[in-house]
Amino acid sequence: MAWWKAWMEQEGVSVKGSPHFNPDPDAETLYKAMKGIGTNEQAIIDVLTKRSNAQRQQIAKSFKAQFGKDLTETLKSELSGKFERLIIALMYPPYRYEAKELHDAMEGLGTKEGVIIEILASRTKNQLREIMKAYEEDYGSSLEEDIQADTSGYLERILVCLLQGSRDDVSGFVDPGLALQDAQDLYAAGEKISGTDEMKFITILCTRSATHLIRVFEEYEKIANKSIEDSIKSETHGSLEEAMLTVVKCTRNLHSYFAERLYYAMKGAGTRDGTLIRNIVSRSEIDLNLIKGQFKKMYGKTLSSMIMEDTCGDYKNALLNLVGSDP
Repeated sequence: MAWWKAWMEQEGVSVKGSPHFNPDPDAETLYKAMKGIGTNEQAIIDVLTKRSNAQRQQIAKSFKAQFGKDLTETLKSELSGKFERLIIALMYPPYRYEAKELHDAMEGLGTKEGVIIEILASRTKNQLREIMKAYEEDYGSSLEEDIQADTSGYLERILVCLLQGSRDDVSGFVDPGLALQDAQDLYAAGEKISGTDEMKFITILCTRSATHLIRVFEEYEKIANKSIEDSIKSETHGSLEEAMLTVVKCTRNLHSYFAERLYYAMKGAGTRDGTLIRNIVSRSEIDLNLIKGQFKKMYGKTLSSMIMEDTCGDYKNALLNLVGSDP
């Protein structure tokens, strides 16, 4: 499954929204759930996790028209912790949500490179364009310039290259001669020399289409007698290694990549809630069902069973609603 095809498929959608939708009663339900002392969290879960993002935007409009209050701000004042974080994530329009995640990853001390790598390596050119537009509208600065200011060296270069979205090629055409040449160039840039020509890796990984790269990886393995992943691991390290490997994973199978992100967000001690929330929310109306299928194949257990073991309370119930029934 090429990464640029993945988002076109309806069967992947786990949150489909309400077929007989009217925002006014939903807004009223939410208002009552938060009125007075205490909050009816279950009512909030029932409405917001069972509606599509477009429907949530209409509910927010109706809420403001009926009650003169901003729905997101009201939710923030009533909820707390991880549950609040999840519900607020659901209220953002898709591209503005990803822009916010990128902004948060770069704000304050230290940069969460993993978040930036995940979003930039897994989105299509069109999606990246919309994210950049939303980022500029909401934060008054250019996403590309902020990434340049916040990262350095080869990591900065690979991120800026990914942001250009040059990997889209829906034609699926592969030039076998160029694929072989690319594989030879990668071998010459890494395994063959002492030291590594990082720019050669970055250029090929960031500018070739997914179908072309699959062929390059096959040719590479024949020449180098090892996988491109093994070479990247031995030739690079740190965030640059993570970025290159992410491009390779998203090229080979986008759904496996997200399944792996979700698995490691919950595996071991503690939960990486940011990763869990972001990937479930951002894929719920794209391909979460396909990711669930891949998750079960890779780890022998369902995504929802792992969420049940790893989270609790309203947070758990909301996540399970978004994930939907098991594959």
